Amino acid sequence: MKKNQSALKKYIVADKYGDMSVEDYLKSVMKVSSRHRQRLFRSRNVFVNGRPIHSKQRVKGGDLVAIRLFADASYGVTPQIGPVEVLYEDEAVIVLNKPVNMLVHPAGQTDRFTLANYLAGYFQAKGQIITIRPLHRLDRDTTGCVLFAKKPEYQTKLEAQLKAHTLHRFYKALVMGQGIMEEYPDGILEGNIAKVPGQPNRRRVEDKGQPAVTHFKLVEEFGPFTLLELWLETGRTHQIRVHMDYAGHPVLGDKMYGTPSRLINRQALHASAIQFQHPVTGQMVEVSAPLPADITSCIEQLRGAFIPG
Repeated sequence: MKKNQSALKKYIVADKYGDMSVEDYLKSVMKVSSRHRQRLFRSRNVFVNGRPIHSKQRVKGGDLVAIRLFADASYGVTPQIGPVEVLYEDEAVIVLNKPVNMLVHPAGQTDRFTLANYLAGYFQAKGQIITIRPLHRLDRDTTGCVLFAKKPEYQTKLEAQLKAHTLHRFYKALVMGQGIMEEYPDGILEGNIAKVPGQPNRRRVEDKGQPAVTHFKLVEEFGPFTLLELWLETGRTHQIRVHMDYAGHPVLGDKMYGTPSRLINRQALHASAIQFQHPVTGQMVEVSAPLPADITSCIEQLRGAFIPG
């Protein structure tokens, strides 16, 4: 489909949805995002029984509701040629392995040299125009899986999974100290996360913050260090790093929430896998990213130092 082409997505309204407003129908049944709904209604590209309508009109059972799906006209960021490691790709989604010292997308004064810029360059080199739609973020120095949707309707479906906690993100982290399973035998860390006044990039656990839940299990212990697998029930900024610090086991090398380390020059945190229901086929997809060289080297050093041969 060329960028100026479009198609219609059509639904027959079931009787149980009768008397629902068109906007609510698009939101609840067709799973159209708020931004996309606004664009559709502004451009008069929502139809009931073939006629363009406004958002407050009611539908009834048997009505044919259609929305116009436009192909992407821009990348949303400046395309650049750079490192792109594809872990999984099909017509609906792409999962990349983000390297260390790279933002997922432009932010603040940084509008280039991000994973989003390089993904746009990857699409451009293939002759494709696809708007860059990351489903989640990783900190600059956290490595691993990042999921992108190729169309707005796929983004909407995946965002619904995030909200319902059915899109699962798994991490590996080296943390300070031993005995965390004795301290938290259920493997759950809970604590509301809020911004630190005067330090907009920093977070802390406090009652007035947003609810946050982190699950974890023990993988291996090496002297005063522990390797954990973690997965998120919620996705707050810096969640794992904040919760681990709050638990007294900061991530090794975390300069913001712990202390620098001679073993590794960043927080030893890696997004090791992501699991989601495919937005087209409905099948479960699991994609994994191997541990990067700096974390692997760190583990080998710790095994050699603390585990007898």
